[in-house]
Amino acid sequence: MQKGELLYEGKAKKVYRTDDPDTYLVEFKDDATAFNGQKKGTIRDKGELNNKISTRLFRLLEKEGIATHLVEQISDREMLVKALEIIPVEVVVRNIAAGSLAKRLGLAEGTPVARTVVEYYYKSDELGDPLINDDHIAAMNLAGASEMAAIRKTALAVNDFLRRYMDERNLILVDFKLEFGRHKGRILLGDEISPDTCRFWDKQSREKLDKDRFRRDLGGVEEAYQEIWKRLGEN
Repeated sequence: MQKGELLYEGKAKKVYRTDDPDTYLVEFKDDATAFNGQKKGTIRDKGELNNKISTRLFRLLEKEGIATHLVEQISDREMLVKALEIIPVEVVVRNIAAGSLAKRLGLAEGTPVARTVVEYYYKSDELGDPLINDDHIAAMNLAGASEMAAIRKTALAVNDFLRRYMDERNLILVDFKLEFGRHKGRILLGDEISPDTCRFWDKQSREKLDKDRFRRDLGGVEEAYQEIWKRLGEN
């Protein structure tokens, strides 16, 4: 496998072509951003940790019958993935009020929701990733109705598995973001699953073990990412 042309560089990853048109190489970065890029910094070893955590979780989800873009982890910071046509809809699944949900609905952070909330955001840095609904998705032709039904079903299945898995490791899965794409006519789970894209709290102390430590200047950011890998990677 040869690393080829740089296709895309985002806030947390670089994506390269390979000599196989069906696969891309994803390189995870230590760069960190928050508030739609208004806050920037570096988290030591974040790229390596997010690569390992995402690889482990994708492999576990594959065993549960959830198709992902993972092919294999090929180095500490690099993952070989199936080439996806990314659907520009970010899917956020919420079990407990935090972040923007708490602000929008006037809920105290940490309030459990009576029913899991699934939200969609238009993936657009220029517009600040606005909240959208099924009608917006159809109006902009971002994805078909059957695709969105499959995406919602998969997102809830991911939530069911991850909540159980994290609970066994003394973690609360507060909420998380997923991205999906098309590959040879199939919808696959893509991007990453990591402390960058999930809110993880310790079950007893409610200590935040995710990117919120960077967003809110709480300190101990690197240690939080390492703690997640310790709980997930050694079990």
